[in-house]
Amino acid sequence: MKELLGEKDYEAYVRSFDEERLYGLRVNTLKITPENFTEITSLSLRPVPWTANGFYYEGDERPAKDPYYYAGLYYLQEPSAMTPASLLPVVPGDKILDLCAAPGGKSTELGAKLNGTGMLVSNDISSSRAKALLKNLELWGIENICVTSEEPKKLKETFGAFFDKILIDAPCSGEGMFRKDADMVKSYEEHGPEYYAQIQKEIVNQAVDMLVPGGLLLYSTCTFSVCEDEDIIRFILEQHQDMELVSLPLFEGASDGIGLSGCLRLFPHRIKGEGHFMALLRKKQSSPLPDTIGKLPEKRTVLPEELTEFLSMTAKPIDQSRIRIKHEMVYYLPEGFPEHAGNLRFLRTGLLLGEMKKGRFEPAQAFAMALKVQEFKQRVCWEKSDERVIRYLKGETISLKEEEGQIKGWCLVCVDGFPLGFAKGTGSTLKNKYYPGWRWQ
Repeated sequence: MKELLGEKDYEAYVRSFDEERLYGLRVNTLKITPENFTEITSLSLRPVPWTANGFYYEGDERPAKDPYYYAGLYYLQEPSAMTPASLLPVVPGDKILDLCAAPGGKSTELGAKLNGTGMLVSNDISSSRAKALLKNLELWGIENICVTSEEPKKLKETFGAFFDKILIDAPCSGEGMFRKDADMVKSYEEHGPEYYAQIQKEIVNQAVDMLVPGGLLLYSTCTFSVCEDEDIIRFILEQHQDMELVSLPLFEGASDGIGLSGCLRLFPHRIKGEGHFMALLRKKQSSPLPDTIGKLPEKRTVLPEELTEFLSMTAKPIDQSRIRIKHEMVYYLPEGFPEHAGNLRFLRTGLLLGEMKKGRFEPAQAFAMALKVQEFKQRVCWEKSDERVIRYLKGETISLKEEEGQIKGWCLVCVDGFPLGFAKGTGSTLKNKYYPGWRWQ
């Protein structure tokens, strides 16, 4: 680091370790604007300068113990880690791959930017980490997802040149996380930069081949090591003549690449964050690669009567040709989903609508989170201060107040107009259908 920064800058870098780590959250723009969120939250927030929907909060606050968190209104994320997804220029209809996606900080932002269009494939090689990724995507109400747990090579063999945008937040030595997580120091001592550089080269080689001509690839790490950062970008440019570097704009506190202009570096002594490296590359149009899979064929699934009856209660636009029923589970596939990719290890294909159970349809928690309050005919809405909100999140049966009237059948439970999940009314009582694995602890 002394060689990297120089004597004076190095001293400032070392002093930054005596400062407290910073805490951040990013607002879910699928559900609420940053401006509206600041009006309703009780958290003490300050804007993150480089991310429009990012905020700092105080370390003694507990935003994960708030009904708005359970409503998917925000994601807890280290401020500098918000930068990669914010810099990838997503447009409606994009097919996006987040290659090393768990636990979902960058995928949730990419999904929000797609705003229900196109498709987001979020992959993590670790099955257990991919499960946490899936929860975060569903909590955010992102419906056009595919969550996989595969080696990048297997994805390349299946998809070929398919994606418009790819984000690689690569596994790395984690120097930028030392202040945040002391265990990262132990990991660094076991596996240093050279170990991770080899893994990174393997990953980027597979990723480039999955990018369509004209497509963009954003590479990022949370380390400061040149051999894991600029050297990997040089490796891509040397190995793939059809790739070119796209300069990222500097902002206050950000630094240019070291020996490779156009990259972006964030250091903890120059910004209020832990640190990150980013570079954006484009595949030139002159070297097309053929797609290996086709699009979702147009076919109309004959839906069970119970499912049709439930769907009649929602005003959410649903294209019936994209509904699939497999092993009694009902899925709503993303537009253009490649069904020939069925050989992959999927944790989820699209939005889980629910499950067929002996002549009835049971809606899924993920379906509730993808709805807006006005999109379900029968609903109950409580203020956050209502003690029944926490009781509902804990899985308890809820009694309605006399003035709320009687409710029979499925209803959407909301806090301040934001869905939390489903319940089933039996008159003045709501039978709790909140997903047990998500309950308030």
